[in-house]
Amino acid sequence: MRLRSTLSVLVVGSFLLAGSVRADEYKIDPVHSAVIYKIMHFNVGNAYGRFNEPTGSVTVDNGAPTAFTFEVKTDKVDTGNPKRDAHLKSPDFFDAKQFPTISFKSKSVKADGDKYEVAGDLTMHGVTKEITLTLNKVSEKDTGKMGFRTGWTTETTLKRSDYGMSGMVGPLGDDVTIIISLEAAKS
Repeated sequence: MRLRSTLSVLVVGSFLLAGSVRADEYKIDPVHSAVIYKIMHFNVGNAYGRFNEPTGSVTVDNGAPTAFTFEVKTDKVDTGNPKRDAHLKSPDFFDAKQFPTISFKSKSVKADGDKYEVAGDLTMHGVTKEITLTLNKVSEKDTGKMGFRTGWTTETTLKRSDYGMSGMVGPLGDDVTIIISLEAAKS
C-alpha cells in the first residue's frame, strides 16, 4: 500500500511539473506580420521600406515570452519602387546574393513591467552584434478558424555602418529605425 501511495505521488507530481514547465510554441505568420524600416533621405524626409514574408517563432510561458527569433530574406525588400529595390539588393546595400538573410535569435528575456527586454544576436550583412529589443505584447486569443494567436511589437534603431553597410552614408542616413509587428500562431 505504501509503495502504491509513493508511486501515485510521483506520477501526479511528474504530471504537475511537466504541465508547469511546458511553454507554448508559436510560429510567426508571414502574411499577418510586418518588418518596416525608415531612413533619412538627404536630411529632407524619410524613405520607407519593408521586408515581406518575415518568419520565426515566439515561445510563451504563462503569457510571457521566453524565446524569440525572426528572419527576413534580403531579396524580399520592398519599397514600392522596383528600380530602388534592385539597388537595395545590390552589393551597394544588402548584397542579397552574398547575404540572403537578416536574423535575430534571443539569448535571454527579462520582464520589465508589461514589457520584455529581449537580448540576442542580430546578424545582418555578415556581421553579428548583440542587441536588446523591447517586446510589447499586443494581445492573444483564440481566433477560431486561424487558431490561437499571439501578437507582439518592437521598435529599434540601428546604425547600418555597424553592419558594414556604409554605402551612400550622407545622402542616406546611417540610423535606420526598424518596426516589427508580429502575429504568431500556436504550433
